[in-house]
This record gives sequence, C-alpha cells and structure tokens, in this order.
Amino acid sequence: QVQLVESGGGLVQAGGSLRLSCAASGSLFSLGATGWYRQAPGKPRELVAAVANDGSIIYGDSVKGRFTISRDNAKNTVTLQMNSLKFEDTAVYYCRLGVAGYAYWGQGTQVTVSS
Repeated sequence: QVQLVESGGGLVQAGGSLRLSCAASGSLFSLGATGWYRQAPGKPRELVAAVANDGSIIYGDSVKGRFTISRDNAKNTVTLQMNSLKFEDTAVYYCRLGVAGYAYWGQGTQVTVSS
C-alpha cells in the first residue's frame, strides 16, 4: 500500500513561483514512474510532468521551460518547482505514482494564480 501526501500549494501572483512536494510511504517509490497532474474546473485532468524510474522526464507542453520536476528516491519524494506562473496554471495538482501495474494518487493541493 502506498500513500502520497502533497504539500506546497497556495495563492501566488502571476509571474511568481511555488514549489510542490509529494512524499510517498512504503518501499515501492523508487520502482515506479512518478509525477504531477492537474485539473482545473470543468477540464479533464492533464499531465504536468513525470519522471520515470530511469530518470527520464516528460513535461506537458504548456509548462515546458517554466516547471522543473525532480525525484529523490532516498527520501521517497517528488518535487515540482513552478516558475513564471500564469493564471491558467490555476488548478488542483495531484501527485501520482505508477508501480506494479497500479496507479496511486495523492489527495491534491490547490494552486491559485491571481492575474
């Protein structure tokens, strides 16, 4: 069983920065792909960024060059550094871990960017 706990959301002005963190319980974290998704009201959940267990990284097109994802397998954490935030980045951000054929999700953290 894996539990994911996100932290770091909040309210920020456009152009500002936030750092999201996700801590995973258990011993499976280093075996899987982990990342961040987001969902804005009335929109489907979308990929923000993900990092595989081999270290390869992908970003959603809308965040390339602004967001940076990193993982620390020793601490069972994945972090999303968000810079140059835009109003359209406003959403609930979810941490995800895919491992052993199953997807685990965090409870989500709200990010609100004021224009």
